[in-house]
Amino acid sequence: MHFGGVPYKTKQFFLVLIKLSIVVGAFYFIYEKLTTNADLNIYDFLQFLKENDSFSSKTILFLLFLSFFNWFLEILKWKELTRSFTTITFKNAMEQSLGSLTASLFTPNRIGEYGAKAIYYVSGFRKKVVLTNLLGNMMQMGTTLLFGCVGLMLLNSKYDIPINYMKSFRFLGIIIVVTIFTVFGLKQTRFKVKGFSIETIIKFYKTMSARIITTGILLSILRYFVFSFQFFCLLKIFGVQVSYYNAMIVISSMYLLASIIPTIFIFDVVIKSSVAVYLFSIVGVNDFTTLSIVTLMWLLNFVIPSVFGSYYVLNFNLPKYNNS
Repeated sequence: MHFGGVPYKTKQFFLVLIKLSIVVGAFYFIYEKLTTNADLNIYDFLQFLKENDSFSSKTILFLLFLSFFNWFLEILKWKELTRSFTTITFKNAMEQSLGSLTASLFTPNRIGEYGAKAIYYVSGFRKKVVLTNLLGNMMQMGTTLLFGCVGLMLLNSKYDIPINYMKSFRFLGIIIVVTIFTVFGLKQTRFKVKGFSIETIIKFYKTMSARIITTGILLSILRYFVFSFQFFCLLKIFGVQVSYYNAMIVISSMYLLASIIPTIFIFDVVIKSSVAVYLFSIVGVNDFTTLSIVTLMWLLNFVIPSVFGSYYVLNFNLPKYNNS
């Protein structure tokens, strides 16, 4: 049997090779991040966790539950968003979400997630999958921007952060210029996002019901509060005396700045950790505690789910029939 001129056995061999490469690449990436972090020695980090009496079995189970709930909401959101063009089970949504997480873990800004999810569907659905995934990410990013802007304003008013107004005006000028070009680009059919024209994207999103859009936004907001609350719980576990209100001001500001600061793939963790260290130093949290919490959040919400996702990657098979 041949597929597109390629023998079936050859195609299967390359598929297995790709799946193994993805899993090995993901685990190597995790290992590198943990062992080559110049700001946080992994052995000191593990020793600190071992000596910290706050990490009881109940505490660990609660943190794992929050991670589970976080990804439960993300999987449910993906299941709901795909209803605009097909119907999948929660199990299918979980396989696609966790499998694509593993496949995209070592790609810049997790861009590989788009292709990884699309490959679960036959070619006729793949453009819709990419656009749906883009919408889901935009919903989460919009939530981060909304709460982050509020948090940043409250942070500045509460702690009177020194601001270089000259640099701020320059940054504002850049934003205005980018906005003007964006608005101009929106009127051009040649302007594209993820390879799609704005006209195509708008036309596709108009086919989605208000119920699907509303559900996606609500799930994004709920998910935001879940992982933000998990960060707050870790602050309390590490003995940081801060109220939930004050913590959320800093946490929301941190997620905003970490999301909008353009980063090269290699320096992603370094820059985001630096943002967290700077912001939490304002409320008196030492660097080691902040870096430990950031590392734990990454382990709980990305590494552990990607381990489960590796199972789905290894058991992945190309779709043979229409997804319905």
